[in-house]
Amino acid sequence: MNPTTKRILSTIAIIIASVTFGVVVSADLGLMRPSHAQSSVIQTTSSGAPVASVTIPSFADVAARVMPAVVSITSTEVIKSSDLRKQNPFGGDPFEFFFPNPGQGNGNGPRNPHGNRTPEEDDEHKQVAGGSGFIISPDGYIVTNNHVIDGASKVQVHWGADENGTGGHTSEAKIIGRDPATDIALLKIDAGQSLPSVPLGDSDRIRKGDWAIAVGNPFQFENTLTVGVISAKGRTLGLGDQTRSFENFIQTDAAINFGNSGGPLMNINGEVVGINTAIRGGGAQGLGFATPINTAKRLLPQLKQGKVIRGYLGMGILDLSEDARAGFELPPDTRGALVQTVEAGKPAAKAGIQPGDIIVEADGHPIISNRALIDYISYLPVGSKINLTVIRDGKRQTLTASTIERTLEADKADPDKQPEEVAPARNKLGMSVQELTPQMRQQYGIADNVTGVVVTGVKEVSAAGDVLTEGDVISEVQGTKISNLAQFRAAIDRLRGGQIARIYVTSSGRGGAAISGFRFIHVP
Repeated sequence: MNPTTKRILSTIAIIIASVTFGVVVSADLGLMRPSHAQSSVIQTTSSGAPVASVTIPSFADVAARVMPAVVSITSTEVIKSSDLRKQNPFGGDPFEFFFPNPGQGNGNGPRNPHGNRTPEEDDEHKQVAGGSGFIISPDGYIVTNNHVIDGASKVQVHWGADENGTGGHTSEAKIIGRDPATDIALLKIDAGQSLPSVPLGDSDRIRKGDWAIAVGNPFQFENTLTVGVISAKGRTLGLGDQTRSFENFIQTDAAINFGNSGGPLMNINGEVVGINTAIRGGGAQGLGFATPINTAKRLLPQLKQGKVIRGYLGMGILDLSEDARAGFELPPDTRGALVQTVEAGKPAAKAGIQPGDIIVEADGHPIISNRALIDYISYLPVGSKINLTVIRDGKRQTLTASTIERTLEADKADPDKQPEEVAPARNKLGMSVQELTPQMRQQYGIADNVTGVVVTGVKEVSAAGDVLTEGDVISEVQGTKISNLAQFRAAIDRLRGGQIARIYVTSSGRGGAAISGFRFIHVP
């Protein structure tokens, strides 16, 4: 071997040895980047100490388990042409928009020479709507939203589709029970076989930031899965008089669209924690809202019996706000529900409960909000005795009431709903009042049983400006009953600067029922 060849081989050997040594050192010192194929990310603290790795989960296994139990629901309602014409503000038959030419309509009946049906007939039309649901037991019980099947003369369920939404079977469903107040309905199908079902979780245990998985049939795309997080709990939307008192929605950013109604909202384990119910659009991505599954779990025994019966006392309550605590001179950590109104002749009135009472316990259970009290009373059987501990004039006492059945009329009147809380004013009182004469009653539409002084003017930029309106009747100031101007002036004179004063007000009721409740004014 000549010297030139030896030098070349030596150089190659040195290069290979150097590269090998460099790789070993880099690996020992952790200088090489991990592969992008790794599912976990190695993290360290600022001091270099390793911490638990973070793994992004796959939802494929959850989807494969639960999708066979998620169903598509089609409801058919029969509507008469006369009813449609009543609903149509422009008159005529709305179906003419879709079928404008003679002979091309839905084939229901003859038309006059102008192509319209004769006004004497009263044709019937099918109105079809859709939604989602989920099977909760192998014998075919299905949970969905009440609004999905409300008014339906026929309900069909498509079940057993694969994860791509193809195949499956269609069965006619029977409406077993429904509850408009929580927008929950229970259906049942007879499939002749054991059906896949989805487990029910515990919605009380979910936290903001937990994974949220929504499955349903948005825009008729069956078995669609979307993922997000739990954005908030305890939301109210004011969807209607029947639902307002019981709204307690889970908010999520998992995409929910038309057709998702009634489908499951699940946790990372594939357990149902909510029933997808409503959406709120307007942004880049709409917000979704789901009814907590624990609400449905409480109602299932009654839904299976065909009717939901709720306990009811007949009082209007409000969360105990910071201003309310100051107005009633309560410790800042006091929690409870402030009684705004008491309906005459109902259990709350018979038990001696009064506006201004702060309910802090029910049968020994702490009441931390009006929602907690509404839920507790509602799920008691009719005729149950309930011991309510209240704070009145700074002292605690216990009153006993017996629940009665909450009726549809009670839902319409909504005495247990949260009255809208008025923002506090910050400047001078700035209002004028007069005696409540017959002329004033007629002018402002004030009922004969309302007593006090009537507000005849309010300065816009004032302490009263954001709290009171013309026509309001003030019947109490800081616990003092008011029936005339002299009593009102004396009560106002006793207020201290910087104090948050509570006044009891009945709105005039023009354009609707009169509303009574406490308002709170920051005294300048």
